[in-house]
Amino acid sequence: MNISVIIPAYNEESSIAKVIRSIPHELINEVVVVNNNSSDNTEAEAVEAGATVLNESIQGYGASCLRGIGYLKNKNTDIVVFLDGDYSDYPEEMHLLLNPILNDGYDFVLGSRILGNREAGSMPFHSRFGNIFSGYLINFFWRVKYTDLGPFRAIRFDKLLQLDMRDHWYGWTVEMQIKAIKYNLRIKEVPVSYRKRIGKSKVSGTIKGSFMAGTIILKTIFNELFAD
Repeated sequence: MNISVIIPAYNEESSIAKVIRSIPHELINEVVVVNNNSSDNTEAEAVEAGATVLNESIQGYGASCLRGIGYLKNKNTDIVVFLDGDYSDYPEEMHLLLNPILNDGYDFVLGSRILGNREAGSMPFHSRFGNIFSGYLINFFWRVKYTDLGPFRAIRFDKLLQLDMRDHWYGWTVEMQIKAIKYNLRIKEVPVSYRKRIGKSKVSGTIKGSFMAGTIILKTIFNELFAD
């Protein structure tokens, strides 16, 4: 199986090398870091740690993920793993996401921080509430229960292409989860560990960022609802 990792990164010079070096490289073929207009040394740190670095000029988490997907289309990719570049996820737990796909026939595996072990203070109250509320709406409208919208996830690449992902911002994760339901993917959540990120969060670390992300996530949910 050809397994690749996509890491969107914006000003993560202090953490990106730690993330790359913590990945169990015996499990994967390539680490792709998408540098999203960083003003620091994120790109150089990622290259030094051994990653393939792409640059994406369109600002946004989803835009970075789409850039990575476009690159992997010519790489005979079987599975892609997404994780953040801030060292809040535990890359060494990647096998927890891959095993259900490799051994049990699942298409999409989501790492749930809610079900796993979280370091105190790693998920502020508004982040937990936003995850719970979004999960409630998805369950209400589509009858599938998600506990989290976490970034650490693995999906069969052909199934990911089938989803025709579009969002350029913070609606990316929830768009994938809703479309996975719509396309009848075999879905599984697994507990994963979570810790305080290195540096300040661009989303949950500010009121503006949290409000913007929450608004985009809700908009994405209702856009997908009315697209049915």
